[in-house]
Amino acid sequence: MIALLGAAVLVAALMPVPAQARPPNIVLLLADNLGYGDTEPFGSRHHRTPSLNRMAREGRKLTHFYASAGVCTPSRASLMTGCYAQRIGLHTNPRDGLVLRPISPYGLHADELTVAELLRSAGYATAIIGKWHLGDQPEFLPTRHGFDSYLGIPYSDDMTRQLGNRNRQRFDGDEWPALPLLRDESVIEAPVDRNLLTKRYTEEALRYIDEHADGPFFLYLAHAMPGSTAAPFASEAFRGRSSNGPWGDSVEELDWSTGQILDRLVERGLGANTLVLWTSDNGAPLAPDPSSPVRGSNLPLHGRGYTTAEGGFRVPAIAWWPGTIPAGTQSAELMSMLDLLPTLAALAGTEVPEDRDIDGVDVGDALLGRGTARSPRDELYYFREDELQAVRSGKWKLFVPLPEPTTRHPHFGTAGSSSPLLFDLETDIRSQHNLASRHPQVVERLMRLAARVRAELGDRGVPSSGQRPRGQVADPQPALLGH
Repeated sequence: MIALLGAAVLVAALMPVPAQARPPNIVLLLADNLGYGDTEPFGSRHHRTPSLNRMAREGRKLTHFYASAGVCTPSRASLMTGCYAQRIGLHTNPRDGLVLRPISPYGLHADELTVAELLRSAGYATAIIGKWHLGDQPEFLPTRHGFDSYLGIPYSDDMTRQLGNRNRQRFDGDEWPALPLLRDESVIEAPVDRNLLTKRYTEEALRYIDEHADGPFFLYLAHAMPGSTAAPFASEAFRGRSSNGPWGDSVEELDWSTGQILDRLVERGLGANTLVLWTSDNGAPLAPDPSSPVRGSNLPLHGRGYTTAEGGFRVPAIAWWPGTIPAGTQSAELMSMLDLLPTLAALAGTEVPEDRDIDGVDVGDALLGRGTARSPRDELYYFREDELQAVRSGKWKLFVPLPEPTTRHPHFGTAGSSSPLLFDLETDIRSQHNLASRHPQVVERLMRLAARVRAELGDRGVPSSGQRPRGQVADPQPALLGH
């Protein structure tokens, strides 16, 4: 009998672990500059997005999901680290301004902990495909920050040699290299054909899923599109297909890409053990005429990308995990990219180290639709570079007084306002009705929150106790073919 029991234990030990017993695979799909109103699940009438319709139908739409910044580098820094960009020094810098540019001496500090590092420590294979934008020097590349592999461009696709030459007086553009495609830490192509980026990234993602079907894996697919250019790029199969010109073509190809990934997960029997989260890094920049959709739509939200208006910070998001996330649901709970690191760490069965401050919280219950769970996040701070411009708490958003703003006012688009603006984001999605005079106690409470975060993260260039240094190298070099 003992021998039989021993044999049974040995057989059981040699059997593969069932998928449901493993931590979930995680696929994070990030668009670039895609607006809140650019897809059908969020109200678009210009772009056909059947794959995202399916994703929302089979998953959970998140209607109050936020980037932590209105522009690329700070937003992606927060996604990777769970920290406001102000905390880790990537909110601005003296050379590049709002976002990192080619051959910058700055990037993500080696001491910062990324979600990829956390997941890799929990046994995950990790890969990034697409746009990084947290530093183009070897010390800053994804393979130095927890990713096993990388295929993509190190910054925005519009940061090309041609554009650099037009801006050489401000950004040393005459030194910018041809747009490089990197494999791990080597340039394998330059210039890369921007029309083919979405297609090539998708093909790479499908290969990765096939090769890592035994899991668990973390795949971060950071698209370059629709991007920052007035005329985004798309492959030949999608050019001229939409009713909204190049912007619409690129959005519809992104939707195709999402569908390809969902289909492959299902085909490989991975759907029931894979969380797919789709979102954007910030809102659409919009055309000079904001009613035109040719550079994206943030409707029904107010304002443009690159600002602290709702249209700059609140982004579309859908979570998909068949059998775990209740199908056809939506959540208006407050969540942010800041929350991905602790949330994904919890799903992976690992813990966030307590040796540093992070700003994210575990929103897993609300994200996955577990019963009536609420999000533990109640507050969100809207910075533009080193200036705190707004605070959200619960349903309330307060634009703090900016008597001498460093930028155009994020709501009015004018020189500034010495009076606070208070909006109820639950009943006034377009932010049209200033309720500050009716709710002075709310204004006072949110102003106290603003004072507290200023002391911790600074404001208008004033250093604070909670800030950590950005990464920096002494002699940055261009990313060139053959290096």
